[in-house]
Amino acid sequence: MKEKKKYTEYLRYAFLLICSVMVLISCSDDDDDTTEYVGNWVELSDFEGVTRSDAVAFSIGNKGYVGTGYDGYNRLSDFWEYDPELNTWLQKADFPGAARNGAVGFSINNKGYIGTGFNGITRMNDFWEFDPGSNTWQRKADFAGSARYGAVGFSIADKGYLGTGFDGNYLKDFWEYDPAADTWTQKMSVGGSKRRDALSFVIDSKGYICTGINNGVYENDFWEFDPLTGVWTEKNSIADVSSEDFDDDYTITGINKVAFSLSGRGFVATGGEGSAGTQVWEYDPVADLWQQKTAFEGSARADAVAFTIGNRAYLTTGRSSSYYFDDLWAFNPDDEYDSYD
Repeated sequence: MKEKKKYTEYLRYAFLLICSVMVLISCSDDDDDTTEYVGNWVELSDFEGVTRSDAVAFSIGNKGYVGTGYDGYNRLSDFWEYDPELNTWLQKADFPGAARNGAVGFSINNKGYIGTGFNGITRMNDFWEFDPGSNTWQRKADFAGSARYGAVGFSIADKGYLGTGFDGNYLKDFWEYDPAADTWTQKMSVGGSKRRDALSFVIDSKGYICTGINNGVYENDFWEFDPLTGVWTEKNSIADVSSEDFDDDYTITGINKVAFSLSGRGFVATGGEGSAGTQVWEYDPVADLWQQKTAFEGSARADAVAFTIGNRAYLTTGRSSSYYFDDLWAFNPDDEYDSYD
């Protein structure tokens, strides 16, 4: 009996030892599968306007600006200024055009500009200038292309650029705005596919356009615009379409994402292929490659907006299904991830 009892205890000990080893192996495998990315998000003072999505945002000097959008019930025309030094919001003069979402916004020479969009019934082509010094708006020459929403816009030096979008058809036309002359000039169309709800950003006086959708297809081509020549150059795709391994993990395609640029690099965040998301990708224009960064630490979302001040980007608003957001987050792309800030 004593020998049988010892044998039973031996089997129990062996079983527990095997289980412990399996747990350690499992933990080790989990650790191997967990990749730590660079970049850190810090939550700041909530955007003070109502929750919304599909707004516009830009920066002028050391202030950020957010306005228009859709709150799930109404199109909006309120307009807000963010001061990063005080971490506070101040309401400014309302956007005087029709309340809208899906518009384009950018800044040139210390003035802000908003144009195009959708008011719930009509696609728009009006274009407005905001002067932060006088807190006033002035209507400028209407956008010379067709009325549309879901376009992209950016500025380089003293010119603005607007193109793509949806006017009842998908579009790829591209236009330059000269604020000094208050005129629009059509430029070479964006290469590749027509698209709406694409992204744009600027690095070292070059414009970039990627993502978007056309006829139910999420576009994976990526284009660089040189304002000096007016020519578009195709760059590496943002999906795994090559036989090389550099793009094997790319999952950048989609719509309703948000883009910004910092320190000579471009960034694409949140959104997805018909869903809300948290992924963040960084583009290196010298290598023409993307690398994944620390995921956005707020709730997964689409249709957010972003602006940059100094060496930080700021991301706010957006939606997830029928839930709308007003939280504000700052992103430091070169900081190590810190879960406690």
